[in-house]
Amino acid sequence: MPRVKRAVHARKKRAKVLEQAKGYYGRKKSSYRFAKEQVEHSLVYAYRDRKARKRTFRSLWIVRINAAARANGLSYNRFMDGVKRAGITLDRKSLADIAVSDPQAFTALAERAKAALGADDASKAA
Repeated sequence: MPRVKRAVHARKKRAKVLEQAKGYYGRKKSSYRFAKEQVEHSLVYAYRDRKARKRTFRSLWIVRINAAARANGLSYNRFMDGVKRAGITLDRKSLADIAVSDPQAFTALAERAKAALGADDASKAA
């Protein structure tokens, strides 16, 4: 079997890990042994938090929609039910953006949601 000399590849691999560890505290940035362990953990955290960011943003949008809906006399779930029944196909991200940037437009959406809820409530009562 041919002999494999690893010096170049090994140095390149270690340099890559140390480059990724730039900015870490203490020996984690300069010692390959500690840098390798921290970089592995960091990559796990990054993967996990890319998933968590989606959940965090969704909850932020829900909080913003709830605040704006309550200012218009509706709870979050009643507002979302009314929006669905009114046939408004905006997602939570768009609704939250409207709630923050254009309160008058959100008030118009809330009125349409209330009307849709009122129409359905009247049909159920009959």
